[in-house]
Amino acid sequence: MSESGAGGATMGFIRGFLADRRQKAMLVLGFSQGIPYLLVYATQSAWLTEANVALGTLGILSELTLAYRLKFLWAPFLERYDAPILGRLLGRRRGWMVASQLGVVLGLVGIAIGNPATQLWWTILVSVALGFCGATQDVVIDGWRIASVQTERQALMTSIAETGYRIGILVSGAGALILSDHIGWHGSYFVMAAMMLPGMAAALYAPEPDPVDMPLPPDPDLFDTILGPFLELVRRLGRMAIPILIMIAGFRMPGYISNAMAIPLFKHLHYSNTDIGTVTKLVGFWIAIAGVFAAGIVVTRIGIMASLVIGTIAGSASHLALAYLAAQGGNGGHDYWTFAIAVGIDGFAASFAQIVLITYMSSISSNAFAGSQFGMLTSLVALPGSFLTMGSGFAAGHLGFPLFFTMTALIGLPIALLTIWVWRVEGSRGLSAAHRAPPAHPGLTAEEAPASAPP
Repeated sequence: MSESGAGGATMGFIRGFLADRRQKAMLVLGFSQGIPYLLVYATQSAWLTEANVALGTLGILSELTLAYRLKFLWAPFLERYDAPILGRLLGRRRGWMVASQLGVVLGLVGIAIGNPATQLWWTILVSVALGFCGATQDVVIDGWRIASVQTERQALMTSIAETGYRIGILVSGAGALILSDHIGWHGSYFVMAAMMLPGMAAALYAPEPDPVDMPLPPDPDLFDTILGPFLELVRRLGRMAIPILIMIAGFRMPGYISNAMAIPLFKHLHYSNTDIGTVTKLVGFWIAIAGVFAAGIVVTRIGIMASLVIGTIAGSASHLALAYLAAQGGNGGHDYWTFAIAVGIDGFAASFAQIVLITYMSSISSNAFAGSQFGMLTSLVALPGSFLTMGSGFAAGHLGFPLFFTMTALIGLPIALLTIWVWRVEGSRGLSAAHRAPPAHPGLTAEEAPASAPP
């Protein structure tokens, strides 16, 4: 019987996924990336609150995740040097994967055996180490993903990675909180440490990409090691380097500002914690997954630059749904469907925009400096938005929620225009394909290498 339509395309994708070691490994490695991030502070803040840690101290401790924003500082060293012992056994990228995952396990166990009520210094110390190891894991897994497949396959790999990551976030967020009510915080963190074992198995299963010669001097000094990847990226992008970097820096800025005031808006409209949790976490998870796969399909169909234009417009315009909710959706917290639809629109658009941006940044990162350059670009995305969120509360209080969310939508207009201009200048090349050598796929059979893309 012949396969046709969406069902046949879906079966083709599933067969391709099952036949490709890289895709199967990527799903589990994405899950592994999602485990430590919330456990460094966001989930742990509930434990710290129960331990009667002062509110001011909690605010300071929110910076325990700083390593995730500064990972570009040590990313070049991970691509220049092998992990002790493991690098020789597994290869450079997989060696650092397993090393960082072991560090995450030890960090989670370290937090589990501590007690923030009596030994806050220990919790802080181990949390800093956990953040460092988690950020390091991100660098090496992202580098492996970029180096393992050709540019045209990045959308597929990014969608698979993000799906795994979202599941990991669900486990380390809602899962850890629920477990803490049944087995306590110590037991919950021990279970989260065990959740890293599938990721370690995936790192051992994943094929090591072929090494690529780095365009650095034979004996690079500290300056060459740290700045070499950035300078290589700028040289390769040429005259478009500055516009592209500005575009990347501003792409998710409206989302960062909007997200900071989303929960305060929902509470201001008198929605219950149960309503907020159900819509933003449980329903929101599936909406985000839908956005992930929609982005993968759209990028495959129309190309990365056109998808970027759609992503930046949709990601910003979706904030108008929150503006409408702020103006019309309160009703004492009883207008549930307005709330759910507004959050759904915003969540789907944000997820779509994030995937196309990650795919684009992956495509302009070279194989030789994949982890370093991608880490720099993700920091470039995060730092401006994180800085501006500090004033979001004052802006919302002064403007009111409806006008505030309308303004966050309008903030994205200049970036949308810049994205359209970059698209027109670069044409249909998608910029990056001409600048990256296709990677090899060691250890894969002829049937495994050309895995099927989603429809």
